[in-house]
Amino acid sequence: MLAVDDVCKRFGGLRAVAACSLDVKSGTITGLIGPNGAGKTTLFNIITGFIRPDSGHIRLGNRDITALPPHRVFRRGVCRTFQIPRELAGMTVAENLMLVPRGQLGERLWNPFIRPIAVRRQERELRSKALGVLDFLDLSHLADELARTLSGGQKKLLELGRTLMAEPDIVLLDEPGAGVNRTLLKRLADSIRTLRTELGLTFLVIEHDMDFVMRLCTPIIVMSEGCVLMEGDPTTVQRDQRVLNAYLGGQYVATTS
Repeated sequence: MLAVDDVCKRFGGLRAVAACSLDVKSGTITGLIGPNGAGKTTLFNIITGFIRPDSGHIRLGNRDITALPPHRVFRRGVCRTFQIPRELAGMTVAENLMLVPRGQLGERLWNPFIRPIAVRRQERELRSKALGVLDFLDLSHLADELARTLSGGQKKLLELGRTLMAEPDIVLLDEPGAGVNRTLLKRLADSIRTLRTELGLTFLVIEHDMDFVMRLCTPIIVMSEGCVLMEGDPTTVQRDQRVLNAYLGGQYVATTS
């Protein structure tokens, strides 16, 4: 589904991503973990076109998407969420979802005047779809509330709902569990599993909550110092000494002793 091949990125003298290569197989919920500063979010930004790599390639299926801007990566079927939710605060929860699908008739200035019936029909269809997504996420009772009134966990669910409105092939989740209480976190995990099973969606998940990621993701890819340290199933990852060293700082001790 997604292949990262020898990607590098520097910011001045800082090497954020260093010769990073990884594969995300179709239909998996793949975890991406590592200590702070490992390069995980930078890699997400490269994959989704927010940052251009200095070298290397990103492939989605058989297509090279390395140089594409974010809106074209989105059109290829790649959606992402952010560490801090970016809801449209002054719009309702339902409107946040309805805005997502591209190619809407009402976006063209003349259509509301010359094709009003078609525009209204499409808006009804989009609202029905949005309400269905909100019902799936157990947020339908908040459909007409302003998005700014949602809790942090509900905003994370709303972010997931916006990706579903785009009908993606792969979803990149950047710390979906951050700031989310355990009840909503379980609901979020259940929703991800259901979407993988019923819709065949592929997920790549950055997460620092180890209990969450170990229960949800297989395989798990570990990054450290900008590159992939290892990959394996949750049990293998938890027992790998290199992973323990990376999280506990063992690699720095080794180089200075």
